[in-house]
Amino acid sequence: MRSAAPPTGSCAVDIRTGRVGVVMGYEGPYVQLRPLGGGREWDCPPEVVREATTAERIGAATAYVNARSRGEVL
Repeated sequence: MRSAAPPTGSCAVDIRTGRVGVVMGYEGPYVQLRPLGGGREWDCPPEVVREATTAERIGAATAYVNARSRGEVL
């Protein structure tokens, strides 16, 4: 049910993998998430998506900044 999924633009966690992404929208029955800092979107059933905690958002942002500083992402 879409009402249980976080709103578009919010940070969410795919509980199957622990990946944090930004909710980009909904396509059919799926929630579309994009990694922080950009990248390829992935689809999740809404029942496996929950809103990210502050610590999870900070951790994902820090991981992205560190990867960028190492030249792993642009």
